[in-house]
Amino acid sequence: MANANTAPASGSIMVVGGGISGLTTALEAAEVGYEVFLVEKNPYLGGRVAQLNQYFPKLCPPTCGLEINFRRIKDNPRIKVFTLAEVEKVDGSAGNYTVTVKLNPRYVNENCTCCGACAEACEIEISDEFNFGMRRIKGAYLPFEMAFPARYVISPQIIGTEDAQKAKEACKYDAIDLEMTAKTIDLQVGSIVWATGWEPYDATRIDNLGFGQYDNIITNMMMERLAAPNGPTKGKILRPSDDKEPQSVAFVQCAGSRDENHLPYCSYICCMASLKQATYVRERYPDAKIYIFYIDLRAPGKRYEKFYDKIKEDENVFFIKGKVAEVSEDPTTKNITVVAEDTISGEKVHQTVDLVVLATGMQPTAANQKLPADLQFTEDGFMINDYTKGGMFAAGCASKPADVVSSNQNATGMALKAIQTLASK
Repeated sequence: MANANTAPASGSIMVVGGGISGLTTALEAAEVGYEVFLVEKNPYLGGRVAQLNQYFPKLCPPTCGLEINFRRIKDNPRIKVFTLAEVEKVDGSAGNYTVTVKLNPRYVNENCTCCGACAEACEIEISDEFNFGMRRIKGAYLPFEMAFPARYVISPQIIGTEDAQKAKEACKYDAIDLEMTAKTIDLQVGSIVWATGWEPYDATRIDNLGFGQYDNIITNMMMERLAAPNGPTKGKILRPSDDKEPQSVAFVQCAGSRDENHLPYCSYICCMASLKQATYVRERYPDAKIYIFYIDLRAPGKRYEKFYDKIKEDENVFFIKGKVAEVSEDPTTKNITVVAEDTISGEKVHQTVDLVVLATGMQPTAANQKLPADLQFTEDGFMINDYTKGGMFAAGCASKPADVVSSNQNATGMALKAIQTLASK
């Protein structure tokens, strides 16, 4: 990229989004001498990867990659991290931007030791967004065990209540400041990398697949959290209606993807995510039957192809080539029947299972949340990089659906593009 001993051109780089792409971009730029402002809307860094149980290619837990990156960020004085932060406005042009950032209150300062006394003092519970609402947590909480920054958060939902005061009084370290308010700051930067990531497509919008209507239909990201040791069930895959161990699971591919009424494109990762999640179920329940309903299976690259071949050898995994038309629930057992036409045999398939997992598509965050800058987008909300104009670039899933490895490679390239903008001014 550049010689670490070379003095950088004047100017700083802003990275918007603290997921795996944003972390990579920030580290690549900072470690060759550039000042980086890393802006993240959540109270923690790590993005979607932090919510996974395992990720490709090595099927290791998020702690593998994130812990190293968090340590590198902590040790690098050139990186300034802003969590609970949102970009409100971008003025200027390539090489000379003024970015207005809103900093929302955490109500917890740097004195926090993560002792947990504030949470113990709280009685009010709120929905746990990190676990997609599958459990409730205290109004004073640590987002997850290895959250960075390692600091509790006081939910705005309990501010002004007796619980907030109890949490403050329980803290021995004077770490809770209930008087914190939102503030805005202006930062001068030469280039901006938008690593704003992706959101799971809203499965409640897919009328025929029953999500939100039937308890035992969940999304693929919910399955990741169920399988994760730090998830709502401590890694036990249990169906929501009765905490039963499922002995049959159906994976419904392209749930909202490749559909002109929803996401018209292929989300790239869904097939591999379901194959990976099939291994979660099979490892925990050796007799469980897995049914994968698909239009086409995509295993991009030799490594993924080998993984697919391995799954196909499992006699308890059944592949049905057919788009799921409808689902229904037995009101007594809460089992789900999935209906699809097998395009190979031509027969209509009715498969009853304990649990259904929808492989919902990957939608860019910018599709639902307009970014306050002069940027170009596709119809679907993915950012289009204008290398001629320069100055602002999209990294990772902000520009196209991608897996972790591809996102990291792309983020490294975007760090270089951001540096080139500064060097050319």
